[in-house]
Amino acid sequence: MTDARTDEAPEQPVSGPAAFSLVYKTYASQVLGYLTARGVEDPEAAMQEVFLSVLPRLGAVHGGEAGLRTFIFSVAHARMVDDHRRQSRTPVKLSFEPELDQREDTSAEKQALQRISPGEVLGLLGGLPQDQREVLSLRLVAGLSIEQTAEAMDKSAGAVKQLQRRALLKLRELQAVKEYLTP
Repeated sequence: MTDARTDEAPEQPVSGPAAFSLVYKTYASQVLGYLTARGVEDPEAAMQEVFLSVLPRLGAVHGGEAGLRTFIFSVAHARMVDDHRRQSRTPVKLSFEPELDQREDTSAEKQALQRISPGEVLGLLGGLPQDQREVLSLRLVAGLSIEQTAEAMDKSAGAVKQLQRRALLKLRELQAVKEYLTP
């Protein structure tokens, strides 16, 4: 085995952490390149797994530098095969794109607005008392909350709820509205 920094064989046999450090420095970039070229999803993590598998068996490797190289790359190949098997069993991850999602149903409000013309809406609202008409306009058309509507009309939230309830009940009684409510 040669030192990666000097490309010379060390004068005395290296063992323990120094041997692992030398092996890692010598082969890490080659193993990383191999795993990257073979399409491993996370090549750096796979490379670390390779060297963690090699470390405990480093003393049992025979065949000198060629045997060590063969052993390291056989472990790297096994990790690559494991990664490809895992990828084939993992479902494909797709990002969510809300503009392409067509699972939404149209709301009852949208359906009613598509069926009824603005003139008809004004005619229906014209049959309501002024306060009820104002509450429905602020709540449904302007989209204000109960509290915001109450503040705009200088009334309590309870009074706004009551006016809205009465207005909707009155509208449901009208024959023109019943036509839109039937499917």
